[in-house]
Amino acid sequence: MLIGLIADTHGYLDPRVPPALQGVDHIMHAGDIGAQDVLAALASKVAVTAVVGNNDGPLAHLGLPLQVDVELEGVRIHLVHRLIDATPGRDTRVVVYGHSHKALVAEREGMLWVNPGAAGRVGFHREVTLALLRVENGRCEAELVLLGPRVPARRSTAWARVDKLASDFDSKTDSKTGG
Repeated sequence: MLIGLIADTHGYLDPRVPPALQGVDHIMHAGDIGAQDVLAALASKVAVTAVVGNNDGPLAHLGLPLQVDVELEGVRIHLVHRLIDATPGRDTRVVVYGHSHKALVAEREGMLWVNPGAAGRVGFHREVTLALLRVENGRCEAELVLLGPRVPARRSTAWARVDKLASDFDSKTDSKTGG
């Protein structure tokens, strides 16, 4: 079974994500979804399991859990947004989390820890990433998928004015200092 792991979309489904998830049997979203449309698009092809992130207040009506345990192909997977909220059980084999925007695959004490990184355009990450988890015959392997540079979010009109003022100030300062 191939499982797509994604986190921190923050209301934006990057167009590079759906092709990267082609052929998965299930998708797990580790929170900070940002918009119901993101979940709907992901769920248009396969089942999606998702948890709420610290920025998902507007999605409260969906009733997403803080954490969830799912058993797929006989393997228990613990899904949570913030690592501090993780409470994997003894029989958990994989912990999937988000929040930090830092992609990671690591095995510790017989448990696989996977942070798919961030697939949205909000945050400090430079690369759009997700992960693929293969579960076969009780074995689990995860790999990170790098999708390329993050597309910056559009800044609000107010920020555009601040940028313009800063640019104008720099131009005037350069002309006075000969720079």
